[in-house]
Amino acid sequence: MERTHIAILGRCNAGKSTLVNRITGQDTSIVSDTRGTTTDPVQKAIEINGLGAAIIIDTPGIDDDTLLGNERVARIGKVLDKTDIAVILLTDEECNAERTLIEECRVREIPVLVALAHIDRIADYPSLQATLSKQLGREVIAISALTGEGIDLLMQRIVALRPTEERLITEGLCQAGDCVLLVMPQDKSAPKGRLIQPQVQTIRELLDRGCTPICCTPDRMPQALEALATPPRLIITDSQAFAEVYKLKPEASALTSFSILFARYKGDIHLFTEGAKALNTLTASSRILIAEACTHTPQHEDIGRVKLPRLLRKRFGETLHIDIVSGNDYPEELTPYDLVIHCGACMFNRKHVLSRIERARQQGVPITNYGIVLAALTGTLSHLSL
Repeated sequence: MERTHIAILGRCNAGKSTLVNRITGQDTSIVSDTRGTTTDPVQKAIEINGLGAAIIIDTPGIDDDTLLGNERVARIGKVLDKTDIAVILLTDEECNAERTLIEECRVREIPVLVALAHIDRIADYPSLQATLSKQLGREVIAISALTGEGIDLLMQRIVALRPTEERLITEGLCQAGDCVLLVMPQDKSAPKGRLIQPQVQTIRELLDRGCTPICCTPDRMPQALEALATPPRLIITDSQAFAEVYKLKPEASALTSFSILFARYKGDIHLFTEGAKALNTLTASSRILIAEACTHTPQHEDIGRVKLPRLLRKRFGETLHIDIVSGNDYPEELTPYDLVIHCGACMFNRKHVLSRIERARQQGVPITNYGIVLAALTGTLSHLSL
């Protein structure tokens, strides 16, 4: 399930960490009167009644003037890349920095809630609350993270901003009653004793939709097909097994991959497909950026660090320049690259993926996806259901 990312933002000592601890019910963040105590964004996964799965993000102060303050403040931009709802805390009438932050959120289309914090310390807080509300032209919620006053109202407002768009991983590819065959390699790169998140999420959605998911490994695919009275409506496999699975695919079955499913679910499949056309213009002197969402330790035959680079250099030449980044390490400047190839981003929320796509689009750099590139390089892209 996609988690709603809620960022708590404001100046140093605005009570961000105390609010995070109040919402999560745990000592998630260190609380101190010392400026700059929160040096890096701190994330906590929780369940919020009425909202569901969420991530609460504590952030450094937007006015951090400590030795590393500029670097810390710069990281807030990366937080906003993945923020679905922003909660901005005020403490007094001086709110120019917060105005700038509110405008930045508006540009990024991030819903904003504004709260006057520390009301347990302000004698006539209703007057200040009214003044701030008039200045900003929006509701200002009065809260005290210390006493809990106003927190219920704040949480109600957060829940009211929850994303209402219902999106499905397998949208348009199957329906209730369909049999779906999932062909999942369990090689050395697969985590021992468990399935990877895209597989788990897809299986759960298929069950919720009233489909019948059947799972097998590529070597057992012939037996799985033989055991079925009719061909499966859809076959989903790993991008690395495209060619092998396509050879065995019944004509009546549609074929796709987990990577492509998540490119549809969390990104822009049409832009990714368009971006893959850049493969037709690459040369041995081209530059490619491969971006992984997760930060796992590289494994044997890792798709992003080993298989893709090998296939690309085999096609375009050994001198092809390839940079690989992971996690939040995504360059601000993408123009040195002729193509960006992003993973399926199972560890990111949709907001985060779309922010990366938008950065590439604004800079005129083609961007595509692991699964689409693998299908294009193996000649199976035209046979896949996107």
